[in-house]
Amino acid sequence: MIWNRAKREWWMFYTNRRAWSPPIDDVSWVHGTDIGIAISRDGGTSWLYRGIARGLGIEPGRHTYWAPEVLDDGETYHMYVSVLEGVPTRWEGHDATIRHYTSGDLVDWRFESALELGSPDVIDACVFPLPEGGFRMWFKDRGHTYAADSPDLYRWQAKGPAVEISVHEGPNVFALGGAYWMLVDEWAGLRVLRSDDLETWHAQGRILDVSGNREDDRGYGLHADVVVVGDDAYVFYFTHPGREPGQPVRDDLFEHRRSSVQVARARVIEGRLVCDRDAVLAGPFLPTDGPRP
Repeated sequence: MIWNRAKREWWMFYTNRRAWSPPIDDVSWVHGTDIGIAISRDGGTSWLYRGIARGLGIEPGRHTYWAPEVLDDGETYHMYVSVLEGVPTRWEGHDATIRHYTSGDLVDWRFESALELGSPDVIDACVFPLPEGGFRMWFKDRGHTYAADSPDLYRWQAKGPAVEISVHEGPNVFALGGAYWMLVDEWAGLRVLRSDDLETWHAQGRILDVSGNREDDRGYGLHADVVVVGDDAYVFYFTHPGREPGQPVRDDLFEHRRSSVQVARARVIEGRLVCDRDAVLAGPFLPTDGPRP
């Protein structure tokens, strides 16, 4: 989720899963993906599909692009995206890297570098500014969350493990209610972790771990991004509403592939992050004049 300064719109970047690909019972449909773009001009009330991010392909052929992290330094937009070669048919056995791209308009992107993070299998970048200056990136490596620091968003130095509480992916960090929070996807809801210094993380419970009652909000909430507005954190996540919790997944079934983007409001109450996914959000819930300090 990012505010487009020139267009004065909220833009959502997401992994554009290929749910309509041929019904072959393997995981090729989760690979070969583009980064999709949807925009909102009315504070999140409605969304318009705008196509895909251009310029990510820097070599011939069809490749896999996952989990974009997009931020604005005030002059330039930066994207950190997970990239796998080709269109694999299996989950395991493939190298993955995080690439850095920049853009002036959020549409056309220029390759900057493939990040050297000390591992051939890194995905799911999240970047947050450090209070003393510079930036920290959290990412998935070997089933846990690792970290790297940068003074300028271009040069990165790996720091090693940051959160090893469980096997998980998709870290997302934000500040709310006088503390820092991290959400990680444990494929059984989103684990909540709290920190006072962005170094030491204390685990709380999970949110989005029980099916919701809204349309297409069945199952676990998966791999979230968060927009903070005042005392509220709007958690954007996706579901697989056609899957039955506890039942085997069929990769050849459209209903098991289909995903839906949802949003729920979270708040800090007595030092804990709580989220009611069934609460109705009346638009606009995102500020129509852009992010607020």
